[in-house]
Formats: sequence, structure tokens, C-alpha cells
Amino acid sequence: MNRVITILLFLFFYTLLPAQREGFREAVNEPVPAGTVTKVKSKDKQKGYADKFVTPEAIKSHLEILASDKMEGRETGTKGQILAEKYLVSSIKEMGFEPSVGKGYTQGISFVKERFTEKVELSVRGKEFRYMWDYFALPFNNKNMPVFEEDQVVFVGYGIDDEKYSDYKGVDVKGKTIMVLPGEPMDAKGNSKITGSEKLSDWSDGPDKKWITAGEKGAKCIIFMETNIRETATPYLDRLLRGSMEMADSRPAREEMPQSIHVSTEVAKEIIGKKRYKKFVKTRKKMNKKGITRSLVVPTEIKSNFKKETSTLDGSNVLGFLPGSDPKLKDQIVVVSAHYDHLGKRGDGIYNGADDNGSGSSTVLAMANAFAQAAKDGNGPRRSILFIWVSGEEKGLLGSKYYVNHPIYPLENTIADVNVDMIGRSDKNHADNPEYIYVIGADRLSTELHDINEAMNDKYTQIELDYTFNAEDDPNQFYYRSDHYNFAERGIPSIFYFSGVHKDYHRTSDTVEKINFKKTAKIGKLIFHTIWQLANQDKRIEVNVPQKPRPRR
Repeated sequence: MNRVITILLFLFFYTLLPAQREGFREAVNEPVPAGTVTKVKSKDKQKGYADKFVTPEAIKSHLEILASDKMEGRETGTKGQILAEKYLVSSIKEMGFEPSVGKGYTQGISFVKERFTEKVELSVRGKEFRYMWDYFALPFNNKNMPVFEEDQVVFVGYGIDDEKYSDYKGVDVKGKTIMVLPGEPMDAKGNSKITGSEKLSDWSDGPDKKWITAGEKGAKCIIFMETNIRETATPYLDRLLRGSMEMADSRPAREEMPQSIHVSTEVAKEIIGKKRYKKFVKTRKKMNKKGITRSLVVPTEIKSNFKKETSTLDGSNVLGFLPGSDPKLKDQIVVVSAHYDHLGKRGDGIYNGADDNGSGSSTVLAMANAFAQAAKDGNGPRRSILFIWVSGEEKGLLGSKYYVNHPIYPLENTIADVNVDMIGRSDKNHADNPEYIYVIGADRLSTELHDINEAMNDKYTQIELDYTFNAEDDPNQFYYRSDHYNFAERGIPSIFYFSGVHKDYHRTSDTVEKINFKKTAKIGKLIFHTIWQLANQDKRIEVNVPQKPRPRR
């Protein structure tokens, strides 16, 4: 009898009204599943949605899937990336997001991957040099050439052809191998011969312009002399080791371009010959002093191997669009971005990328759910919000670059980009205080964006905002190294949230159990409040800081 009464009482309490069960869910802080309609009864609705949906449990539930072994490290163009894409799409569909302008939930991107298939070799006058130590070559800037030999080199100054200064005047380089200096000619006062000021011209902005010019002049190969070869190679290391990837629609015709090799000063001396090198140095000094270039033909003996393979891969950006509720403001869009790709597999090792950037992708999913539920409750944002999970970040910010080159919504209507990349761990500088976040870029174009983030933190989260990496002279230059920069480069105010590099960065040990979900959720709440303010305030944020050029290397 007692057993029967017990069962009846259990059934009675289990069949309580749904609202009462929802109250129980809320009391124990259980995450609300995507797609569940539930009213937030907080007086501060903004805080209510953040507290209810941007939780450690919600973020963890997404991350345990995105950073699982099943996803195989989510490398662009692989099975793992496709599985991650499907998970993201199914999640935002369940939340109730609309397809972007009727085109679905993904933006397909065709990538071309190139890598050297054999050991890259370079010898000069019979002396062999070490790849990525004495020299390097980029697969994308070279044709498939298993055997490359040359018996003479033409020194062509800085390799510049400008109306104010040209190294190609009276010099025929068609079918020849040329060698050029880094940078551009400077006078004794430190002013560029091209700009007439301390500001460098775009000829100093990487090798591509000189490489393209050499191709236009008909050169067979261009050799770049580098004063610090290992420092120059560092930004390309991942691509040198694992292969380079570009968007198919942005590739120049390689067969029309020259080979290119970057060499150290030691290799350059060997190419020129030690006896001729003194004459070469004198020639360079005269060029800088008088601003007059002088070519030099040097007999030499170069042999190299540049055998490579090319393959086409398909990637995609995942898009979740939430239309604004205010007819006067809904055409304006706040973009929220996070990259969901990582490094994939290397043999049996899986680079799960729990922090990089599973933490950002999962937190953006939790925030998207919060905004979707607010809209269902009639509290949706006045402006539209585009949540975009981009691929190809690890290959050079390619997914976000593709979006700004092929925007689904007009860039002139995009008022800001809020970018989330690695927010689940702590670096050595904050080992004693995990409740911090590096804030990068907020004041680079709009002081108002910086002020909004500060105000939201003061009111809701009170975590340490660290601006170390926002300094323009910061050697890490993180401002240029995540997806927000492609928006910022187009004049769109952008803010980048980042918790710093740790010992597991880009290693197979970047796994879920090392994520601090309490920290991640608190940062997620700050980001949510900043987005809420951007999407709901009366006035579009003001762009009031002049755009500065990217530093030359």
C-alpha cells in the first residue's frame, strides 16, 4: 500500500504544469535546449537572457561536440570541417534562425591547396643550404619545377618600378633570374625616396608587389635577399610545413609568374661571390645616397628542386541571420564572428582545438541562442545580427576575407564586427586571476565601441580588461591576426576578444577538459551585453578614428 501511495505521489509531482517544471529548470540553472521557448521574467531583460542562456553548461555542451575526436580537428576542406559545419547549421536551425537572404545557412568557398611533395633543395656553387633556415620558398609563389638551374643572376636594386623611382630603367630581365633587396631606398635622413617622408610605400609591404612586377617584366625567377631570414619566415611557418591555401578566385595565373626564393645574407653572398660582394655593397650605398639604381650581372651556379602538388578543397562559412525588430534600424547589421576551423590531423594525432577556436565558436552559439529566444519572446534586437562562423582562419583569415569580398549583406550597412577567438584558457600573465580578457581593436576606428564595452563590463561582469595586445607597437600584432581585421580593413569598427596564448596552443593537447567554462561564460556574458547595446541603442556607433596603414615588415 505504501508503495502505491509513493508511486501516485511521484506521478502527481512529475505531471506538474510545464511552467512549474521550467521554474525548476531555472532554479537549478540547467541550460535551456536550443529551440525551447521560455519567457525571461527578469526586470533587466538583457541580464536575464545572458544569465539564462550564456552558461558554462550551454557552452560545454557545444564544445564537447565541436572539439571531439569525431570532428578530426576541423581542418578546412576535410571531413571534420564538414561535420562541424553540419553541427553548426543544425544548431542554428533548431534555434529558429532564418537562411541568409534566402541563400541557406552556408556560404561555400573553393580553396586551392599547394604543397611541396619532395624535399626542397637549394645549392649554390655546389654548397647545399638548409630549407627554412638559410632560405625558404612559398608553394603559391612557385610553379611545379622539379629541376631549377641558373648560371647567372641580375641584381636589380630593390625590384621597384615606380614613377618616382625605378630599378628597371634600361634593364632587360626577360627570361632571367633577378635578385632584389628588401624594403626601399632611404636617404641619409631616413626618408623614403618614393614617399619623400619617413612613411614607407607599399613596396615595403611584403614580397607580392615586387614578385608581380618581376613577372610583368618577364623575369624567370626572383630571389629576395632577407636581412633576417628566420624572422621573415615565421608568419609563413604553418603554410610552409603543411601546405599553402588560397581562395580559388584570388589566385593569379602562376604559369605567367616567376619562381621566387627568399634567401639569407649568407646565401646571397654565395650567389654573388665573396670577391664581388664588396662591389655589391658599394653599389647599394650609392643607390641610397643618389637615388639612382644600378644593375649588376653576376655569374653563379644555382640548383634547386620545387616539386609540388595542387588540390582543390571546398570550405564554407556558416551564417545565422536574426532580423532586427525596428523597421528604421533593421537594415543595419552587427556581425558576430568566430572561426570554427583548426589544424586537423597529423598522423594519429588530432588537433582538437578546444580553445582555438572551439571556445569562441561554442560561446557564439550560446549567445545566438540567447538572442533567438529574446526574439521569440518579443524582445529581439532592433538592428539585425549576423552570426558567422568562418572557415579558413588557420590558413590566413580566408573565410572572413571571402565574406568581405562577397558580402551577403552590404558592408556599408554593417555597423561593427564582434570577434571571438580563444577565450577558454588563461596565459601565464594571468595565472592567478582567470577573470580577465584581452580586448583588441575596439578603439582603432571608434572610441565609442571601446566605451560601450567598458560600460557593459562595469555594469554586468566586472572582469579585468587587458589592453596589452591592443598597443600599436605590440610585437605580437594580434590585431592583424584574427578574422575581425578583414572587417576593420574595410573601415568597420571591430572588437576582438582573446584570452592569450598558452602552452597547448596549436598542439594536440588543446582539449576540452582544460577549458575554464566559468571564465568562458563570464566573458561570453560581457560580449553578449556589448552586442545587445550595439544592436539596440538609438544611434549607430560613430567611426571617429582615422584608419592607419598596416605596419610594414
